[in-house]
Amino acid sequence: MIKIITAITLALLFAACDSKEQNTQDVKAKLVMGTSLSGLTLKDQFEVEHTLKATTTKVVFALAKASAHVCNDFFETQKPTYLGDNNTEFIADVSAAPSIIKSLFILPGLKDFKHTVLLLNEKTTAAPFRKGLDTEKIVLVSLREGVIEKITTVSTDKELQSFIEAN
Repeated sequence: MIKIITAITLALLFAACDSKEQNTQDVKAKLVMGTSLSGLTLKDQFEVEHTLKATTTKVVFALAKASAHVCNDFFETQKPTYLGDNNTEFIADVSAAPSIIKSLFILPGLKDFKHTVLLLNEKTTAAPFRKGLDTEKIVLVSLREGVIEKITTVSTDKELQSFIEAN
């Protein structure tokens, strides 16, 4: 009986983990010089929709778990208005995590942060932002009037801070 219950539990767990593979190879990259991010709308960790503001001049992308931890750890040491005060948005990609892990651990954990975390929650949504980039690093995007002017990558919180606080 215990073996049957264990087998059913494991089957349900694997079924809930989004085992279907989505084709994300044939997408057009969104993080390209000269591309507009105006109108980009994503939900935050509280399921509230946010559209990139016209005043946003910098966007920080964490496309991997390690880079997201560096960003979140740094933002937690700042005042809650730090990102807004610096005309910056923070976007984290959680699409690679299985649904059950996202719903049980990642999303509840993000709600503890005092800063806003915009989410790339689905693989199909995240793929164009990941294409052609070193996704293990923190991707920094400079905007002018919503158009990508510069893209760089960094690894440390000091480099992240320099980017955000630069004029």
